Amino acid sequence: MSGIIGHTMYAVLAGKAARQRQLPIASMIHRHYASYLCGAYLGCDIQTMPEAVCVDTGEEVGYGTAPLEKSPLTGGKVRPWSLNLDGRSFRPGDIHRLFYGRSHLVFGWSTADRQQTVPWDHLPDYCAAVVQDAMELFGSGERKLAYLFGWMAHIVGDSLIKSIQPGLTLNLLDGKYTPMNRPIQDLVTFHEIGVKEFGLNWPALLSDLAETPVEPVQHHFMRVSQPRGELAAHFPNAWAPELAPLLNTVLQENRRYQAIRNPRLLKLYRLRKLRSEWQCSEELMRQSGGLSYSEMVRLADEANFRHALWEMGEAIATLFEQVIERSPYLQALPTTSEPTWHDITDRWRRHR
Repeated sequence: MSGIIGHTMYAVLAGKAARQRQLPIASMIHRHYASYLCGAYLGCDIQTMPEAVCVDTGEEVGYGTAPLEKSPLTGGKVRPWSLNLDGRSFRPGDIHRLFYGRSHLVFGWSTADRQQTVPWDHLPDYCAAVVQDAMELFGSGERKLAYLFGWMAHIVGDSLIKSIQPGLTLNLLDGKYTPMNRPIQDLVTFHEIGVKEFGLNWPALLSDLAETPVEPVQHHFMRVSQPRGELAAHFPNAWAPELAPLLNTVLQENRRYQAIRNPRLLKLYRLRKLRSEWQCSEELMRQSGGLSYSEMVRLADEANFRHALWEMGEAIATLFEQVIERSPYLQALPTTSEPTWHDITDRWRRHR
């Protein structure tokens, strides 16, 4: 599944699985849902920035590290976009090489830093150390914890959909995660599952996600700060505090540009009724090899796409459980939800 739609849905499903398993974090992540969903996207994908500038309009276009030959707005020329800080310019590819592996941990490191990869079986230990430090070093508020569990959801989601780790069964059109099947995954997730089955308000979710503040704990879990706490004690390598000013600028840029991307994405995924059938954009039809929307839905059903998403939610919830097992603080959180109005009414009935 592509980008923000996929990772948002993975986190939504993991939240539902956490509630089903009665995990003590379930209520907390739903109390801070925007931060949870933001962590599930911007907690990892630091390349969320423009790739170019449209020469005709001056507007930023594209998505960092994805080559762009002409403007999607006018079809005209584009010029490269750069992030500028203290007299230095950084292209999205530079940002990707510096930070992508630091957020994804188990894959995505540059060739020069490949030895810093965190083994998959060490991931729960790494995440539990970050949770412990979050409470001891960054204050007692819950919002950052919700963000952290969103970040964990992204790592698992990317690892499974990109076949870094086994555990996801999907053969849709031409594979598990390909340029041709990504429009199918996005559209079916957005409309058939998100809107029709779950009643999601995508415009509100995406807007809230982009408006959440930068969480300082992200510098810590990416080890772009002074080494300290449980994380430094157990993972003493790869700390790079000298990159902190650049990372802070990048994280702010991620949120700024995602707010620009949101209406463009909503327009791209919009369906229109044509002769009693729903049709998707010509761009997504072209990317999928000319498939109509109804054909995309049929292919997703034949590939058991919903079951693959269920597998994803289960896998993420399993990491949540493994982290909780390692964290006395999380174990102490209440597993029961607050009383409903029905419960209150039943308890507070007027006595005769």
